[in-house]
Amino acid sequence: MSEFLDLYDYRHRVAAMYRERTQAIMVGADPKATWQRFCAVRNELFAHHPQSPLDEEQRRHFQGLSYFPYNPALRFVVDIDTNVEPTRLTVVMNAEETMSMTTMGRVHFTVEGEPVALSLYWLNIYSGGLFLPVRDATCPAESYGGGRYLFDTIKGSDFLPVPGVNGWDRIMLDFNYAYNPSCAYNDRWVCPLAPVENRLSVPIRAGEMKQKLSLRSVA
Repeated sequence: MSEFLDLYDYRHRVAAMYRERTQAIMVGADPKATWQRFCAVRNELFAHHPQSPLDEEQRRHFQGLSYFPYNPALRFVVDIDTNVEPTRLTVVMNAEETMSMTTMGRVHFTVEGEPVALSLYWLNIYSGGLFLPVRDATCPAESYGGGRYLFDTIKGSDFLPVPGVNGWDRIMLDFNYAYNPSCAYNDRWVCPLAPVENRLSVPIRAGEMKQKLSLRSVA
């Protein structure tokens, strides 16, 4: 299979993984069991797919990604406030590459009694997509220092709809599904990271953790 078809297949599988999760939640499946199934499928992709973020050496030694324990308190139903200034940001990815995105909304919720807010972005590239990066107080000791993503719809990761709610003005943010960008694993990848406005002073102890040093190699 060509590299391009491999990449298509990988993104297809990622989208299917999120779709299966969403379908399970919408029919009332146990959220923790659904998350465990999701993590198992993701581990299989990382371990065996040729488009895994891991390089060949990492895949040979891979024993699974590290996660915080499942935390139901870090699932939030939020309303997207779209009455925001559509600010265009240019995000530096490395010395040669930048990416443009536009603020399209804000969400507000409370973590351990502290009100917080995050911006949602529209990626200004072909076809576009919604993007939610976040850096919290677990970085860099417990989670990747550059922060994590909650969703990046261009790549197939997605947010959860709220059962019984039509439309997309109200969604569920489940931080148990927060995941590391590909650049957390090795230096083959460049990734847009969380802007200053999405850097939280509170810890979000859910989702993917900082990976073992042995997992992060230089390609």
